[in-house]
Amino acid sequence: VLPTIASRVACFSSRLKKKQPKTFKVKVITMDAEMEFSCEVKWKGKDLFDLVCRTVGLRETWFFGLRYTVKDTYAWLKQEKRVLDQEVPKDSPITFHFLAKFFPEKVEEELVQEITQHLFFLQVKKQILDEEIFCSPEASVLLASYAVQAKYGDYDPNFHKPGFLAQDELLPKRVLMQYQMTADMWEEKITAWYAEHRGIARDEAEMEYLKIAQDLEMYGVSYFAITQNKRDTDLLLGVDAQGLHIYSPNSKLSPNKSFPWSGIRNISYSEKEFTIKPLDKKKDVFKFYSSQLRVNKLILQLCIGNHDLFMRRRKVDSIEVQQMKAQAKEEKARKKMERQILAREKQMREEAERAKEEMERRLFQLQDEARLANEALLRSEETADLLAEKAQIAEEEAKLLAHKAAEAEQERQRLEVTAMKTKEEKRLMEQKMREAEQLAVKLVEQSERRLKEADHLKQDLTEAKDAERRAKQKLLEITKTTYPLIAAYSTPPAPPEAADLGYESASTRLDFKDSDMKRLSMEIERERLEYMEKSKHLQDQLKELKSEIESLKLEEQQQQAGLYGLQSEARGYVQEPVYIPHSNVCVMTADDLLFLITAIIIIIKINNLFNLVNTKACRLKLHQLSEPDRADI
Repeated sequence: VLPTIASRVACFSSRLKKKQPKTFKVKVITMDAEMEFSCEVKWKGKDLFDLVCRTVGLRETWFFGLRYTVKDTYAWLKQEKRVLDQEVPKDSPITFHFLAKFFPEKVEEELVQEITQHLFFLQVKKQILDEEIFCSPEASVLLASYAVQAKYGDYDPNFHKPGFLAQDELLPKRVLMQYQMTADMWEEKITAWYAEHRGIARDEAEMEYLKIAQDLEMYGVSYFAITQNKRDTDLLLGVDAQGLHIYSPNSKLSPNKSFPWSGIRNISYSEKEFTIKPLDKKKDVFKFYSSQLRVNKLILQLCIGNHDLFMRRRKVDSIEVQQMKAQAKEEKARKKMERQILAREKQMREEAERAKEEMERRLFQLQDEARLANEALLRSEETADLLAEKAQIAEEEAKLLAHKAAEAEQERQRLEVTAMKTKEEKRLMEQKMREAEQLAVKLVEQSERRLKEADHLKQDLTEAKDAERRAKQKLLEITKTTYPLIAAYSTPPAPPEAADLGYESASTRLDFKDSDMKRLSMEIERERLEYMEKSKHLQDQLKELKSEIESLKLEEQQQQAGLYGLQSEARGYVQEPVYIPHSNVCVMTADDLLFLITAIIIIIKINNLFNLVNTKACRLKLHQLSEPDRADI
């Protein structure tokens, strides 16, 4: 029965082993990639670590490790133990971070491979941006400029326009909040430094970044909270490539006490107690306490690794490291040569492109010049045709102007002749006007003389009327006194017929006087009518003379204007009419001449009237006088 049971148990156990999976999945996150692997259950940490290093192409494996998270802290995967036997997460896949576990003292001497430099560059850059490493604003801007050089290459203002860094995280948030500056202002500062890094390759820019970063106080330091006794937690332990440092909780930059690796004899821990024994036995042993046993294990692991690297740096490099350095040196020389060749080719290409652009510009310029020359030729041909047409038109205009000039010359000669005639007529008219003025003066003098004579005649007429009246009275008196006496003494009495006859003779004498007066009135009326006809005829003549003078003046002005217009047209241009003032000759207007003639007519009328009155008065006076007086007269 017992063998049967044993055989059954063995069979069941073999079945269980067959059902268990032989592999598990692992996810490894580097600084620039994520990788997944299928690992065997029996794999140790070294197997997985070597697989990741081969995949990445890393040979400087002693700086790196696989880190995983355990509760509220982290731990490094141990290489001598199986992966699943360690306190790794039970997730699937299991996540590890491939990071630098130890940092070199001098990056330029210890980091050989380019991939090693790149991974360190990415990790240190992330620690600075996450403020795990304190960095001043000035150093942050300088480091950002090298990071931009490593990412974008040489600065090209034609390609790198303002705002090309807007999507990149280059400065810590603490630096951005410390100054009241906009993103454009920060970009301007970074670009100013970035422009000075021209010609630096990507690996060189990353190395310059690490050389600046390794001088920072918190570079490569792992901090742990510790206490000097079991009750207080007021200290920090820092582990780096130089040794162990004790810090105050509020100051991670300057340590209160340091233990360099060269001065440490032994490091050990017992549960939560950690002991540092100096090499100098006279110095006191430094003890401190951590919160967890796992933290003490991690501190010890970091101390052992950093101490081994410290001692390794003081020894001669191994053959592998020497080969790596030689290969790296050859690789750097080759890359430097390639960069020089590339720079020379780039320079030649740029020169060729500039020459090409210059030739294209010159070609475009020549094409433009040819186009402009063709256009100028076409314009010159058009201008030549136009000038030919203008010459023909000018020739025709010259002929027309010559013809007009001949006509103008003829018209000028005609106008000169007309002007000479006009001057002669004007001279005659002026002579007539002067004669009329002289006549008017004479008439005025004669009218004055006639007025004086008229006054004398009026006086004589008044005296004649008084003498006539007195004569009539005297005649009546004589007739009344003498006629009866004569009839009585000298003649016999007359018969009635004789008396009637005497009466009739007196009546006849009186009737004779009345007929003379009527005849005189008729003569005066007839002479008045003749005078009016003559005056009307004279007025008509004066109007004709006035109109003739006006027409002569108008014709003279038109002739002068026409003469100057023809002369101007003969010269080839039109000139405004020019007013030519008359000579200083006393020229009377038509109104003045009409007034003068009217005055002459009035004077003539007055003269005739006085002559008529004088004649009638003389006649009347002769009729009224007696025969002896009339005979005496």
